[in-house]
Amino acid sequence: MIVLSTKKLLLNQKELLLNAGVTFVEYDSIKIDFVDFELPQKVQLAIFTSQNGVISFLNSQSGSNRNWSIEKIFCVGDKTKKLLEENGLKVVKTAQNSSELGSFIAKRYKNEQFYYFCGSKRRNELPEIINASENELFEVKTYKTTLNSKKFDQNWDGILFFSPSGVASFTMNNKMNNSVAFCIGNTTASEAKKHTDKIVLANTTTVESVIAKAVKTLRK
Repeated sequence: MIVLSTKKLLLNQKELLLNAGVTFVEYDSIKIDFVDFELPQKVQLAIFTSQNGVISFLNSQSGSNRNWSIEKIFCVGDKTKKLLEENGLKVVKTAQNSSELGSFIAKRYKNEQFYYFCGSKRRNELPEIINASENELFEVKTYKTTLNSKKFDQNWDGILFFSPSGVASFTMNNKMNNSVAFCIGNTTASEAKKHTDKIVLANTTTVESVIAKAVKTLRK
């Protein structure tokens, strides 16, 4: 069995594959560059849908005279929540995907202002839901996502995808053929469905869960 990871893995993540007897190739299918941005000094309600947005916010605070504060945060993913809380930020709601979070906000809040920390290639679901509600959304572009496309001549038993942009990057110069697409979440799976019907969704939105699902599926 051989799989392709569209993201370079940490040592413990690599061991999950190696210990299961799965050969893998890894590369970063997207490139992230943090960018400067401006905010009001005090933000009441903020939205983070990725760890990249959190890292960019924290980097902007570090070593500068900026002293931005956020009262309440809504986020996507347990790891995003963990990173926020480890840095003393208060998370009031965590969802598994952007659509779920947008729907929660639209139902529970009215006449509020939300600051959405996102990348240059953010998905449309959350902004569309909130903009259609009785709330106001300000987008704060905190990082730029660039597709790092690479052509492969190898056939893969499975391909690990961790974002819609990762799917778009891989499929720019490659076909899915008979590979199974193992996806971290619903939005990533939606992008993969444009190219294949062989899709397996991870149980949770973590890299480890994607790997575990790939190992379990391919070993059958």
